Amino acid sequence: SASRLRCHGNRRLLTTVPNTQPQETPALPKIQQEEVPVYKGKSYEDISALRKQYLTPNVTSYYKKPLLIHKGSMQWLYDHEGKRYLDMFGGIVTVSVGHCHPKVNAALKEQVDTLWHTTNIYMHPKVHEYAEKLVAKMPGDLKNVYFVNSGSEANDLAMMMARLYTGHNDIISFRNAYHGASPYTMGLTAHSTWRYPLPGVANGIHHVMNPDPYTGLWGGNNCRDSPVQTTRHCDCSEKSGQDCCASTMYYEQLEQTFKYSLPRGKVAAMFAESIQGVGGTVQYPKSYLKRAADLVRANGGLFVSDEVQSGFGRTGEHYWGFEGHGVIPDIVTMAKGIGNGFPIGAVITSRKVSEVLSQALHFNTFGGNPLASAVGMAVLDVIDEEELQKNSLEVGTYMLKGLERLRDKHDVIGDVRGKGLMIGVELVADKDTRQHLSAPHFVDIWEMCKDMGVLFGRGGLNANVLRIKPPMCLTKADVDFALHVLDQALEKYPSNKGS
Repeated sequence: SASRLRCHGNRRLLTTVPNTQPQETPALPKIQQEEVPVYKGKSYEDISALRKQYLTPNVTSYYKKPLLIHKGSMQWLYDHEGKRYLDMFGGIVTVSVGHCHPKVNAALKEQVDTLWHTTNIYMHPKVHEYAEKLVAKMPGDLKNVYFVNSGSEANDLAMMMARLYTGHNDIISFRNAYHGASPYTMGLTAHSTWRYPLPGVANGIHHVMNPDPYTGLWGGNNCRDSPVQTTRHCDCSEKSGQDCCASTMYYEQLEQTFKYSLPRGKVAAMFAESIQGVGGTVQYPKSYLKRAADLVRANGGLFVSDEVQSGFGRTGEHYWGFEGHGVIPDIVTMAKGIGNGFPIGAVITSRKVSEVLSQALHFNTFGGNPLASAVGMAVLDVIDEEELQKNSLEVGTYMLKGLERLRDKHDVIGDVRGKGLMIGVELVADKDTRQHLSAPHFVDIWEMCKDMGVLFGRGGLNANVLRIKPPMCLTKADVDFALHVLDQALEKYPSNKGS
């Protein structure tokens, strides 16, 4: 019962007392840059007019006055006026090793002068060399790869493969999950904000209770595999994830779905992000995901790990996010950081699962093309050579602990969570009830950070979570600057509230 976990604490409401102490704007960290890159394109006004006239109206931008970015260098971005920004979102968790990384650029330039495109009707060396390098990073019998161009494409294909292999139709994903926005993967994605009213989108897909230790029914300060825990009290043992009460209770809810909503023993798959990305960097209770995978397999299904955002060393402790859950998936999907901004995606699975694609013709025109393969290999090399997984662990943990201190200082920060350089900061109106901060108030803080030179992402169903997923070359000096900026924005925030 819910009484097995208790949540209590002193009620803490946001103060409206203004901060009247004068503060200096934090100084950007110094970098080795000879001169500020000069923008030579159309005017800001012309670009804005072209965007409004020719792009579909659903293409929206961050900030009240959108930035016009024209140059990137490692963890830095430059706008059309030459202002430099610390990129703490990495092109939505996509720029993994740094904007315009010289080694990746060199690999692309060399391939541009050699061969662009043939498709797989002819052999070319790069896709084979890349496949060998990539699957070497995978455990078990995950040794066959099919290349695509995006995360949505990868999850599309994984859905089809799981259904073909098992002969079953029903697929499970979590509420609050994001697995893509194509007509097929839209069904997996469980955010009303990403849903179009189309027939057949949810065909055979079941969204189960999201095991969220912060905003969910159960959870406490020993539940997450993170350097920072929630402030909710719980009765779990600090040392034993197997004894996590929240994990057990969420698992019991999952069992109810199997008992009442699924054909017995005939499940196709379960999809899970290792850490939820778009949903606001939500982590599951310890041991939950492994138990869930075992249950799915016991009912004839495959476990699919969506590593589009959490893969390639971003979580620090492991190369793949699923390793932190102690599970080896049947299928792994990936994109974003795999190409450092170049459009690449992939599905990796075993030979026996991959053989189902031979039942009919299947083709991806651009998947595994020479340019993408050259870039992908260079990205793998940079991650290893520059020890970016280790950097993610060290710098990410340093930032998480700094954010924890800000949480304890500012009532508007309700939760800090994540691993490595996959971090979320949930902003709240009431620390005790965990009521989310309203959009106008969130935007005030967000805009102040941008004005001081730090670009944070935004996520969560209520769009009240700062998403921090920068290029993995981030330094501790960069973290100090970002923390200083956020601290100052939060200091200024109460004086703006309600104005």
